[in-house]
Amino acid sequence: MNGKRTVLISGAGVSGLALAYWLHRYGFAVTVVEKAGAPRDGGYPVDVRGTAIEVVRRMGILPRLRDAHIDSRRATFLDADGGEVATVRTHAVAGSVEGQDLEVRRGELTASLHALVRDDVEFLFDDSVDTLDQSAGGVDVTFRGGRRRTFDLVVGADGTYSRTRGLVFGPEERFHHYLGYCFAVFTMPNTLGLSRELVMWNTPGRAAALYATGDGDELHAFLNFHRPQPPTDALRDPGAQRELVAETFAGAGWEVPGMLAALRDADDAFFGTAGQIRMPRWSDGRVALVGDAAYAPSFLTGQGSSLALAGACVLAHALAAHRDHTAAFAAHERDFRGFVDMNQALVTGGAATLFPATARDLERRDTMLRNLVTMDSAPVRPAHSALALPEDYDDRSGPAWARPVR
Repeated sequence: MNGKRTVLISGAGVSGLALAYWLHRYGFAVTVVEKAGAPRDGGYPVDVRGTAIEVVRRMGILPRLRDAHIDSRRATFLDADGGEVATVRTHAVAGSVEGQDLEVRRGELTASLHALVRDDVEFLFDDSVDTLDQSAGGVDVTFRGGRRRTFDLVVGADGTYSRTRGLVFGPEERFHHYLGYCFAVFTMPNTLGLSRELVMWNTPGRAAALYATGDGDELHAFLNFHRPQPPTDALRDPGAQRELVAETFAGAGWEVPGMLAALRDADDAFFGTAGQIRMPRWSDGRVALVGDAAYAPSFLTGQGSSLALAGACVLAHALAAHRDHTAAFAAHERDFRGFVDMNQALVTGGAATLFPATARDLERRDTMLRNLVTMDSAPVRPAHSALALPEDYDDRSGPAWARPVR
């Protein structure tokens, strides 16, 4: 009889794929369901910092990610008229450790994770969870495609707008904390000839950025603005979203008019709000959450992918260490919540630094940037490395309590 515990992971993003790796390594039978037809490629660049560097090292993908490191050379900040305020090393703004922390394309990170598990884990693409029904013996799952199966445990790794969270814990508004910013991201032609650099224009409450992640013909464009209340009516209407952005940036200088024109024609535009997911608990019975579904820190911290990687690692360790899922989920929260809290708290400094909402904040930001130009080293954020991973992750066979039951 096969004694492996069965786990369904909803979502094949960073946290879902990382969790699949660790659970398989510890002897679980893992199934991943993903509504897309394949692991998603592309996407805006993401950071892997601090504790997450150790996670990917122990997963064996650090060399591949180092090869994929974008290695942006500089970040240039402009005033309302397009004049230069300061040019600094990119890692100085992020608080990253130069030569250690990484920035990679999201698609490269997910491809690296998927390659680790594609031959060992069951994938159900083009499908998603429709209903969950818990009992003493497991979780009965009905999928959108019609199939029905029972698993010992279910983990929602399905992002900030998690369906798993909605099914088990309740409406999103209970847990989503709006942080006062809206944004649009899209790609556009690199008509400025930028190369491995970020250029950001700011006025109080508005920011426009162009990011060249290589030497190619494409730029990542970013339009961000402060808004005290979320634009609820526009969140599900792409036309209204583009109209809101155009209205907000009307009359702006620099390259913003061209960015607005590119946004109108972009087929990859994404509009969203900056927010955090804050929950009193990350599990209910046999269902748990990981990554953005449980504790999205928002892009203002730059720690979403790093928290996803570290959280998957800690959750898998807890499930392997405790046969009882209730004890495992409690251990996960005990060991990881403090790290989440520290990194979610970075949002205050992050928002004020890159996206000042008032003229006074913008003046302070610009002064800080000018000071960074003359500094020998950039300030490092301790929260990035505040979590120490258990040493037993280095044992490729896993600890005795985690070895597969045969």
